[in-house]
Amino acid sequence: MQTVDAPITKALSVENMATESLASIPWPLANRPFVIAEIGINHNGDLEVAKSLIRAASEAGCDAVKFQKRTIDIVYTPEVLAASRQSPWGDTQRAQKEGLEFGEAEYDAIDAYCRELGLAWFASAWDVPSQSFLAKYDLPYNKIASAMLTHRPLVEAVAAEGKLVFASTGMCTFEQIDTAVEILRAAACPFVLMHTVSTYPTPPADLNLMTIDTLRRRYGAPVGYSGHEGSVEPSLVAAMLGAVAIERHITLDRTMYGSDQSASLEPDELKVLVSRLRDLREWLGDGEKRITPGEASVAEKLRYWPGDAA
Repeated sequence: MQTVDAPITKALSVENMATESLASIPWPLANRPFVIAEIGINHNGDLEVAKSLIRAASEAGCDAVKFQKRTIDIVYTPEVLAASRQSPWGDTQRAQKEGLEFGEAEYDAIDAYCRELGLAWFASAWDVPSQSFLAKYDLPYNKIASAMLTHRPLVEAVAAEGKLVFASTGMCTFEQIDTAVEILRAAACPFVLMHTVSTYPTPPADLNLMTIDTLRRRYGAPVGYSGHEGSVEPSLVAAMLGAVAIERHITLDRTMYGSDQSASLEPDELKVLVSRLRDLREWLGDGEKRITPGEASVAEKLRYWPGDAA
């Protein structure tokens, strides 16, 4: 298996890696969940907004930021692109899609800025040429979006690179996930399955976080969580259930233009989430019952009868 960066090595706890468990919890628990700030297209085609989001992720303590890359004329049909849609860039779907899409100049700047901050970045490609485009940046990770997990040529192209893949499973049946896993394993490509519910934002009743354990048991692989809800708490629960990676969309302001903004965390919320995720292992401890020195002191004060040592 390929050597991966230290933070994600610590996070991945199953497939060919040492499994850490807490005696009080029946699932493996990541020592340090890997936190991905999903910028996606929330930059609205503005490089300065993208840089502000990258900076917010870095300041919050995230491990990586993620974008999305599409070849518009491959991903969308001519009929869709010609359809009417009002946006800041015009009155057609094409104008809107092209307005949101970054090209080489923007990604060159993103690459340079992330290197300056010491923050990893990667992107989910929505077509094979976009995956080839991203290859020039020698990114440490790959991402397969839920919508693309059934796109066999793309999954094969990603698997062929052999980099650690975060593969989202929203909108997919077990049979469809089976096929993607078979392709990744046939290429000896390491992966993390990401439990995802592909609605934006996701209603709390639909989160179904126990699927994290279901995926781990079915595939014997590390599992993460890509959330689209409007709060931080489900991501913490996901980490307690053993999610080795947490991915959340981020925005400067949920009221900004864009279909993903309402399902995103603002900078202050992102800071809260990362801080709590970093504290989580300390809170949970190791499951061994012990009396702390502080408790012993309290016991000495409160237990007035003789012969009952702390």
